[in-house]
Amino acid sequence: MIFDILTIFPEIFRSPLAESLLKKALDRELIQVRVWNLRDFTEDKHRTTDDYPYGGGAGMVMKAEPIFRALEEIKSKDPEARAILLTPQGERFHQGLAKELSEQKHWILVCGRYEGLDERVRLGVVDREISIGDYILNGGEIPALVFLEVISRYVPGFLGSEQSVEEESFSDGLLEYPQYTRPPVFRGMEVPEVLLSGNHAEIKRWRRRESLKRTYGRRPDLLERADLSKEDLEYLAELKSRQGTR
Repeated sequence: MIFDILTIFPEIFRSPLAESLLKKALDRELIQVRVWNLRDFTEDKHRTTDDYPYGGGAGMVMKAEPIFRALEEIKSKDPEARAILLTPQGERFHQGLAKELSEQKHWILVCGRYEGLDERVRLGVVDREISIGDYILNGGEIPALVFLEVISRYVPGFLGSEQSVEEESFSDGLLEYPQYTRPPVFRGMEVPEVLLSGNHAEIKRWRRRESLKRTYGRRPDLLERADLSKEDLEYLAELKSRQGTR
């Protein structure tokens, strides 16, 4: 899996790429990350990447030329590469979309700054637009890191256990069930007995129900698109009934 990142602040990526699972994946060549400084694709002596907006208004707008040049250079070497613009105006990033996008083997991530980018970038060279949430950040660098980490988790060998990615929150449309480890009792708080029973069928059932309960209590909107069985629906009806009697 290859990620090319276009930014005017390449140093932002130095530390995250030098730690934890991302570093291990880079060392093992499971993923390849190349960070490009958009200033290297300018042609004036000041290496200008932004300018005042036509029509007036506050702030600056990122110029189209450096972004076009950078994308064209990368795509000239790999025409199959696809470019994503990280922007609040993009489609909402979620686990289902991440799984879909993980099928693509080469992504170019365009990090905007200031008041936005020249609209011709959207019209001419990007393939998709992605938003990681309904809030304002200083630029696209943090969303690019989010995208990089989420997508990398689907690369075989990244996690060590392929089961891990399937059992985490959102992988099946629900929040993850509670997790415990040793000791069995800590400051009076006990691990649920079922988890110590060794009964794998009951443990699986308990986890599913706890996942449903947590999702119902914290993110009920997720239930609308989750793949729910008849037993799941019956349990949710039971939860709603209990809530109604309080």
